[in-house]
Amino acid sequence: MADPLWTSDDIARATGGTASGGGFAATGVSIDSRSIEPGDLFVALAGVRDGHEFVAQALASGAAGALVNQDVDGPSVKVAGDTLAALEKLGVAARERARQAKRGAVTGSVGKTSVTQAIMAGLMRAGRAHSSVKSYNNHIGVPLTLARMPRDTERAVFEIGMNHADEIRPLTRFVRPHVALITTVGPVHTENFADGEAGVARAKAEILEGLEPGGVALLNADNHWFDFLKAEALKAGAVIRTFGTGEGCDARLIDFQVSGGRAVIQARLHGRALDFPILQTGFHWGLNSMAVLLMLEALDVSLEPGLAALESFEPLAGRGAESTVAHAGGAFTLIDESYNANPVSMASAIKTLGARATSGRRIVALTDMLELGPEAQAFHAGLAGPLEAASIDLVFCAGPLMKSLWDALPPTRRGGYAETAAGLAPQLAQAVEAGDVVMVKGSNGSKAGQIAQALLALGATGSGSGEIG
Repeated sequence: MADPLWTSDDIARATGGTASGGGFAATGVSIDSRSIEPGDLFVALAGVRDGHEFVAQALASGAAGALVNQDVDGPSVKVAGDTLAALEKLGVAARERARQAKRGAVTGSVGKTSVTQAIMAGLMRAGRAHSSVKSYNNHIGVPLTLARMPRDTERAVFEIGMNHADEIRPLTRFVRPHVALITTVGPVHTENFADGEAGVARAKAEILEGLEPGGVALLNADNHWFDFLKAEALKAGAVIRTFGTGEGCDARLIDFQVSGGRAVIQARLHGRALDFPILQTGFHWGLNSMAVLLMLEALDVSLEPGLAALESFEPLAGRGAESTVAHAGGAFTLIDESYNANPVSMASAIKTLGARATSGRRIVALTDMLELGPEAQAFHAGLAGPLEAASIDLVFCAGPLMKSLWDALPPTRRGGYAETAAGLAPQLAQAVEAGDVVMVKGSNGSKAGQIAQALLALGATGSGSGEIG
């Protein structure tokens, strides 16, 4: 039988708490009583509802014990202070007991989750690996991911995100990465920074402050913030490795050709010529792949597992996943990019769609990009240029900010407009025809996913209404 992840005595030592209700051994860590797996440690966090209200439910669902700051019935470890602080201590203890583990950390305005998971796919081919799940990249997700790290982990990768300044700094100090990757910096969350994108760049650079001595910084040489980030990396004492399209990059993208549902990349890694396929079609995956290979190399993974991982790594849900939808009017292709959106990822997705070979039309359905501050309307209207350059046939827009794009479009490119995603979905469902390629992209908060789900439902029902609640 494998060793437990945590015993009640381990948890008490790590957090300064006191075990009661009988000793226990946990095989996982959870903060959500609705998704408890048998053997989990349930951490009762404060939130909209106090997690202590759900301890009994968690234990009934199979939790081995609970981490609490008040008396409860059942096996538990009680701490004197905040349970989030106790979770942080548990995460640090996990890091310290797995000193052999090489740790990487990923941040950036675009691509954090997909790149992190692609790195993990490579790490898994090289030994005992651990990573963030989903987008667990905030003040709760990072310590939770650390606390879940087994003591025999050989390599791990952590996603670290932010909406404001000073959010990455404490998280990178929890992780203490040996390698830190900044995918890119762009106009994302700019409404939360008085100086806009410059503030975003400074916030992303915070990840470098947690690097272990002699750590490696992986930087995008094509990004216009490269010189600033390089200076910050040098201040942190980091060894700098670069990826980009220019000469002199450690990982240099030469060419990216899409064919069917995959792409072939031509590159040079430290001058060595590479040609390899990936199971992605987005142009941004050219540089993403360069970053993945550099991270794997820095974590002591040989090239072959990395290339094999990229060749088989499928697009994540809402991040470029493709479906063929068959309905009464004939089959069309849906590209679901509904998880999130910003000006950088929008431009890349539009360019990718424009390069797509199709017997039908290229159609986009776009919902509002959020947290862009006073320049939001200009960023939305500015998408008219990339849409024209990519020769997109029809554009459907939803949301008050996307109205700026709608107004900037020529009449021949206008497909339909609605104030909400729910209002736009029937228009799009009515317009789609056999052979079309339809991309749905927008921010989570503007409900782009509702449009994607409505289009998928056409295949399930054969209906053309696309109505959603």
